[in-house]
Amino acid sequence: MTQAPGRVLALDLGERRTGVAISDSQRSMALARPTFGGLMEQDLLVRQIVECAEEERVTTLVVGLPRSLNGKESSRAGATRRFVAQLAPSLPEVPIDLFDERLTTVEASRSLHEAGLSAKSQKGLIDSQSAVILLEGWLACQ
Repeated sequence: MTQAPGRVLALDLGERRTGVAISDSQRSMALARPTFGGLMEQDLLVRQIVECAEEERVTTLVVGLPRSLNGKESSRAGATRRFVAQLAPSLPEVPIDLFDERLTTVEASRSLHEAGLSAKSQKGLIDSQSAVILLEGWLACQ
């Protein structure tokens, strides 16, 4: 399948922090970015996302959709869907795709551990590493 041109921004939403990753313009790799605020401060989070999307000329936004191991949407999925509905009018030209984020945090923790980081050292990095894994999964499906 041929991919549309342009950068993709991926978000791993959290209450306090949101993991952020962005693709290159050829959509061949995902790069971690510093975290944004979390769902506890939705207005700030919307501003950060819109600013980043405009600066990076993002053409697609991918947001992690929380699912349980059995594939059903988790209890947090409703908050994610409500946030996306709030965000969408601020990015009318950017399609938003919800993508299964199952086990991204586990995988992120494992890869950071393999890179030599202790659990304590991972705290500031794990959210964006989860977004990288989310984005890599999305890109692989395109």
